Amino acid sequence: MNWQQEIAYFFGGLFLANALPHYISGLMGHAFQSPFATPRGEGYSTSVTNVVWGFVNLVAAYWLLVRVGDFDIHNLVHVGAPGLGMLLISLFAGRHFGKFNGGNAAKAS
Repeated sequence: MNWQQEIAYFFGGLFLANALPHYISGLMGHAFQSPFATPRGEGYSTSVTNVVWGFVNLVAAYWLLVRVGDFDIHNLVHVGAPGLGMLLISLFAGRHFGKFNGGNAAKAS
């Protein structure tokens, strides 16, 4: 496996994880932050915008994971690269969106 495939798989995982909150929020009919809102990445976009943006991210993930190289789910490097991409974008998104949705403050019992 060459390093270009590992980079593609990393970004495939990143796009896959980014697709989930947008697509699911849109399916539920909820507004959610997106790059198309004002201010960018902080304001809320419509549920339809989020469904479309989530779907675009799913297509990008598919392209990078399935169409680049020969992805093998039994290969630790093939699974680890997208897993790392998913983890890093998820940590970033949780922290970023937590500012707007109350998810960064621990609640006392």
